[in-house]
Amino acid sequence: MSSSAPSGDDLVRVLATLASPHRLRVLAALVRERNYVSRLARELGISRALLQVHLRKLEAAGLVSARMEISDDGKAMKFYEVNPFAFLLTPEVVETAARTLTVPGDDGDGTKGSM
Repeated sequence: MSSSAPSGDDLVRVLATLASPHRLRVLAALVRERNYVSRLARELGISRALLQVHLRKLEAAGLVSARMEISDDGKAMKFYEVNPFAFLLTPEVVETAARTLTVPGDDGDGTKGSM
């Protein structure tokens, strides 16, 4: 993620993603060490299916990335790691980001479309 001010949509996506305690725990674990799903699920004490849901959301927000690797015994393993990111969250950043929000049903001129 770039260090420039995020767009409103990007800020909402990242903050919504980080609003989950599970996703915060996943991100914290990946900061310590890149990892693959099965081992990470065991370490966090959650199911692989639930972990994969959280990893997809973290990846969609640009906070983590994944890469397939082949282990020594020939198994394909998907490793996740944290992407570098930094957000400075101030009232001014929020105000600037809010001006770029995409509002559902907005025609781009600040008005709602006619029916």
